[in-house]
Amino acid sequence: MGLLLLVTTSFLLTVASPLRDVPAPADAFVFAVNRLHHLNSTGVHFTLHHPRSPCSPAPFPSLSFSAILSHDDARVRSLAARLRNTTLAPSRSSLILHPDAASIPLSSGTSVGVGNYVTRVGLGTPVTSYVMVVDTGSSLSWLQCSPCRVSCHSQVGAVFDPAASATYRSVSCSAPECHGLLSATLNPSSCSVANVCIYQASYGDTSFSVGYLGKDSLSLGSTRALADFVYGCGQDNEGLFGKSAGLIGLARNKLSLLSQLAPRLGHSFSYCLPTMASTGYLSIGSYNPAQFSYTPMVSSSLDDTLYFVSLTGVTVGGKNLPVRASAYSGTPTIIDSGTVITRLPPEVYTALSNAIVAALKRYKRAPAYSILDTCFRGTVKTSGVPAVNMVFEGGATLKLAPRNVMIDVDDATTTCLAFAPAGRVAIIGNRQQQTFNVVYDVAKSRIGFAAGGCS
Repeated sequence: MGLLLLVTTSFLLTVASPLRDVPAPADAFVFAVNRLHHLNSTGVHFTLHHPRSPCSPAPFPSLSFSAILSHDDARVRSLAARLRNTTLAPSRSSLILHPDAASIPLSSGTSVGVGNYVTRVGLGTPVTSYVMVVDTGSSLSWLQCSPCRVSCHSQVGAVFDPAASATYRSVSCSAPECHGLLSATLNPSSCSVANVCIYQASYGDTSFSVGYLGKDSLSLGSTRALADFVYGCGQDNEGLFGKSAGLIGLARNKLSLLSQLAPRLGHSFSYCLPTMASTGYLSIGSYNPAQFSYTPMVSSSLDDTLYFVSLTGVTVGGKNLPVRASAYSGTPTIIDSGTVITRLPPEVYTALSNAIVAALKRYKRAPAYSILDTCFRGTVKTSGVPAVNMVFEGGATLKLAPRNVMIDVDDATTTCLAFAPAGRVAIIGNRQQQTFNVVYDVAKSRIGFAAGGCS
């Protein structure tokens, strides 16, 4: 659930005032925010920390890197199933929303993996803050709600009680937000006998949340950002959500937090995913357009909520990989904060692996590690990793540093190529995005990259 940003990756955001990780040890980016820089009519800016950084205000416990890769693979398989408009093995909630509703069956839909940005949001009146997972691959936001009729996992702080908020309102089954749940979650809505809309959010690792759709006041810092923030009030929440209260979505869907904030802050957000030795940021709203090189967002009938781009080339040591142009264009490509390891079209991946093996031929090979099959004895720092560039339509280029190309695994005596072959969909993962400024400008339908984003 990201940057979890709970169990599978991403970054964790925690803000001291009311506002807003899948595994995340060795570079599965869970980051934390301990300071809100500003909130005004142009945007909101947070400082990000790597979860294992000594500066992190809320570090998450480490998982083994093999566990991270296992969760990562589950996320990728779920994304592939999502693009086939099919489902993975169904999850089932035992939720009986007594006395208002019947048992609700679930099938896997939206994929979050286990990590994403985690931040604090302020909810309700009076305002109470909650630690939330943030994911660019999810649309619907939800958090655990009292009385937790079936199951609530352990979280930081108290569970939200809608009855204690003077501004909480249920969403009816006839409301447009209820009808929008199918596109937001890939699961149909249900209706209680009291005419309250019921959501079902399910994820690639079989985690899920089921509950009532509601509206309440959302605060960022000391400012009320939304009077009618639409979100799920979870009554059965099971799976790999760590100690978070729930999840916030930044995908391209009208129910996502990004879309709900767009009228006030603009339809864009940017981030830099830091290393343990640096700090990063997440901003929603305005950005400096001059510093980025851009690639257009690609429209796709496969899923209009994900961020598709066109990868047009990969170079190693300044030379293009010896593959056909159709090897790139034949596989749809998304950029995703919640996937750790980049997946390349199989022909491209094979060529990249061969080029890396040739460049590192003086280093002893090591056995494959989980999904990583191009491994060497040594570490990223001791290996002579060649320059690798990823080129996108329009000329935008990620000029990868050695740490973006290779990744040290558990025993710290083996380093592996941080790429894997794709199935149905290629994915630009967060290992390759680390330390770059990345902006998602939905209003102008473009994604921008700039080096040196983290301080």
